[in-house]
Amino acid sequence: MPIINTPLFSMRTAQNPLLLALALVACQGQRTLEAIPGVELQGTAYEAAALVSLEAQSAWDHEDLQNVFFLSSRIISGGEPESEEAFERLAEWGIKTILSVDGKAPLAEAAARFGMRYVHVPIQYKGMTEGELLRMTKTFRELPGPFYVHCFHGKHRGPAAAAVGRLVLDHVSREQALAEMRQWMGTSPAYEGLYATIASRSLPSMDASAAYQWDFTPAVGTSGMKEAMVMATRALENLKSLKGNAWVVDPTHPDLVPEQEALRLAEIFRRSLGGYDLRARPASFRANFEGIIPAAEELAAQVSQARQADKQVIEQAAALMTRIEGSCNSCHKQWRD
Repeated sequence: MPIINTPLFSMRTAQNPLLLALALVACQGQRTLEAIPGVELQGTAYEAAALVSLEAQSAWDHEDLQNVFFLSSRIISGGEPESEEAFERLAEWGIKTILSVDGKAPLAEAAARFGMRYVHVPIQYKGMTEGELLRMTKTFRELPGPFYVHCFHGKHRGPAAAAVGRLVLDHVSREQALAEMRQWMGTSPAYEGLYATIASRSLPSMDASAAYQWDFTPAVGTSGMKEAMVMATRALENLKSLKGNAWVVDPTHPDLVPEQEALRLAEIFRRSLGGYDLRARPASFRANFEGIIPAAEELAAQVSQARQADKQVIEQAAALMTRIEGSCNSCHKQWRD
């Protein structure tokens, strides 16, 4: 049975009767995960997200948390909590576990101060891998709820991960989960892979997730060189795309924000410096990493101004980006190629 006798449920259902209806529906006709069939697609998975028509539901927005949707008594989806006030609010709602699917390392220590546990399963916009689905389903099945699920803005990757929770814990249909992504949380049609995962991917059975060995990592580290370089490459590719668009957010990829990508690049290199792989490298190798951090932070500041359509600032940001790319290429020629 769904857990509905919680402070979170009592508070929110008092304000939103739709939550009561959702919880009562979840109590009925529960199915094992293996029994949930995939959606028979006649077109795209995004189009299938219109098969179930939902009543309009607005996001709960606050300066500390954005795009929050109370999907059930056990699953809440929203944007990244970045302040003490945000974590305090989540704790007041009764949240026990926070699942982040963003690439940025979450503030696990801040959450812990309020009695909440962070689990970090970063995913891409193109969909979820088998390993990512295993880690998510294991999290939902074995850790205490309610769960707060987030990416950066809470519009695309986070809602898809929350949909996995809806299937695993609340046993809603795939059509219902897809409809919530599209009609409530506004997940972009550009991310068909996320919709397709929820529409038709086979999800791990309870036995499979139980047998999977994993320690519920609170923050995916970037100490390993291979992992760090993969993440840095993704951030650089995103920045190259944004540079080509004069640092304006592309409406077909609304979660790629120039400042955020530049700061993410700086964070990847900063965390890597503390890893064994880099401590064992020559000082000249480490210097390449150390030089990227301030350059990426400066780029974040510049692209923030560039979005005001100042041609000079746009060009300065582009030049700085070229410098960062040159630094990476130089390092690759010396140490990798």
